[in-house]
Amino acid sequence: MQALTFSQYGGPEVLVWQAVPDPVPGLGEVSILTGAIGMDFADCYRRQGRYHLRGAAPWIAGYEAAGEVEAVGPGVAGIKVGDRVAFADSPFAHAQRVVVPVAKLIPLPDDISFEVAAAVLLQGLTAQYLVRDSHAIKEGDSVLVHAAAGGVGLLLVQMANLLGAEILGIVSRESKIQSALDAGAKQVVLFGEDWSQAARDFSSEVDEAGLVLSEGVDVVYDSVGSTLQKSLEAARTGGHVVFFGMAGGDPVPVDPRYLMDTSKSLTGGDLWNVLRTRKDRLNRAEELFDWVRRGLLKVHVAARIPLADGAEAHRLLESRTTTGKVLLIP
Repeated sequence: MQALTFSQYGGPEVLVWQAVPDPVPGLGEVSILTGAIGMDFADCYRRQGRYHLRGAAPWIAGYEAAGEVEAVGPGVAGIKVGDRVAFADSPFAHAQRVVVPVAKLIPLPDDISFEVAAAVLLQGLTAQYLVRDSHAIKEGDSVLVHAAAGGVGLLLVQMANLLGAEILGIVSRESKIQSALDAGAKQVVLFGEDWSQAARDFSSEVDEAGLVLSEGVDVVYDSVGSTLQKSLEAARTGGHVVFFGMAGGDPVPVDPRYLMDTSKSLTGGDLWNVLRTRKDRLNRAEELFDWVRRGLLKVHVAARIPLADGAEAHRLLESRTTTGKVLLIP
């Protein structure tokens, strides 16, 4: 088979489209012929050497895809050749074929295409745990969403809106403002503006005597990393910041005294700590698919790029010009 590989860390130029041995499913595994593959910032981090990689070079990035079961290993029950499936947390996805443990498979309903599944699962499950687990959104919450027109951001804005929140979105350029508004943001500001002050203005209340009763949003969802301290400043006294990504670089250390003095809380988030069992995957995916089929959650595909040209997908994602999901098509 062919796969998008890299044998050294660096920019997109280190990626090589080459022949590698077909993977063979072992005990409790199946082999999938991929039909659509999701592209994420984490794939760029792996190529850059920011994440630990299993095995020896050449490495294959990618953790999400959808396709058809092509072979079944020993000990597999309930899955057969020809089944339509997807996964959101199994490695080596940037290839024509990939072996996945049955425990991580998500069967696809007939009305969910390979492209929709590859575009919504990893980022949708991420947005879902952010609004359900990291900070359970309730009616009337004020929410700040970084990268509100990105892959996770657009889904996060839609879900927070669906749960009754008022959302302030941050985007990197003017061309993305309308996308965030269409997704349900009440107001959108540019990253280059004083968005921390905008957050304080967004949710402040003034009593009859002109005194400010509250200042800052209830929760900030920060996927940028380098913005963490300003995100804390954008949260109200007693507010909450959820840190779940480093697209803009590593955050500076946070002084616990600051958290104590402001009664603010800081939570880390990682999807892998949420998808602990197959039941977790199936139940959460079922809710996602239901939102999609009911039109409550719209999946935005920014680009469909041939897997052989995957270096271009890396460049496109790192340019931060995309709105929605970048897909690789084998």
